[in-house]
Amino acid sequence: MFATPAYAQGADIAAGFGSFVPLILIFAIMYFLLIRPQQKKVKEHKAMVEALRRGDQVVTQGGLIGKVSKVKEDGELEVEIAEGVKVRVVRATIAQVLSKTEPAG
Repeated sequence: MFATPAYAQGADIAAGFGSFVPLILIFAIMYFLLIRPQQKKVKEHKAMVEALRRGDQVVTQGGLIGKVSKVKEDGELEVEIAEGVKVRVVRATIAQVLSKTEPAG
């Protein structure tokens, strides 16, 4: 008579854990399909932006294509979008590097 309630509690714990397994699997799938690739993309973009140098041809998120004429330390770039027309651009808004300049040395 005493063995039955103890067995029932063990079964309740196993059933409770069994109901969490699908939730854990969904989180694992979301991590590998959504979160991890996004973190990788952010890391690659950060490396690209940090490697910008004078003379690189870039595309901003606004669609402007220009050549980096000055790299400032405060997170800004000076980009020449036409001959004699220079604009200040925040580094993080660079979407793509079209062509890199060869390193001096």
